[in-house]
This record gives sequence, C-alpha cells and structure tokens, in this order.
Amino acid sequence: MPIRSFARAALVGAGTLALLGPLTAATAVAASDAGQGSARIKAAPYGVEPYEAVNVRKGPASWTEKVGKVEAGQTRGAYCWVRGETIRDNGYTNDVWVQLLEGYVSAVYLKGNEYGGLPASATC
Repeated sequence: MPIRSFARAALVGAGTLALLGPLTAATAVAASDAGQGSARIKAAPYGVEPYEAVNVRKGPASWTEKVGKVEAGQTRGAYCWVRGETIRDNGYTNDVWVQLLEGYVSAVYLKGNEYGGLPASATC
C-alpha cells in the first residue's frame, strides 16, 4: 500500500476525516474493517463555519441525539441543507439545518446566508 493511501486510510479509520473540513478530492477511500476491500465516502462539496460553538445532532432538530460539537471558527465539510426544527437564537429564526459528515447543525449558528453559506439549490 503506498504511503499516501495508508495515511488517508488511517485518518478515515481513526474517525478524523471530519476534522479535515471540505476535501479537494472527489472521494476519500477508507479500508474496510470487515476486509471487504474499500469503502468510498463522498467528499463534502461545501464548507461551513460557525460563528459560535454549535452542537451537531443526529437529525435536524435539537431534541435528537447530540453526536458532536463544532467550535467557533472551525470549518467543516457540508453536503446539503434540509428544513427541520425552527431555532430562535441571537436574534435569528431559521428552520434550515445543514448536513455535515457527522450529523446536522442549525444554520442559525453558521456564517453566511439563510442556508448556512450553501447555495439555495443544495437541498438534501
């Protein structure tokens, strides 16, 4: 296995792919733990950045399980947006949630437009 592929597989296997933010390659390749070859993970086409710390949720609502947190200023890869629970905070009201690799964040906490900086056409 070439060093480059090994390093990429090690990062994905360690669950740190999300820390890399948006990827420039079309896909990232991870070695399968089950020995089934390789699994392909679609690279995030957009980058989002919260202006304050935000919880990452399993679904597009605050009552769903918290699966992580993104600190202010950390860029994360994003795939698309979906309508979910309406969030009211810091003088903003919005029902748009952005899907990251690890889960969903409310666009209320993201820099950019009403869609968290994603194009209006980037629906899930």
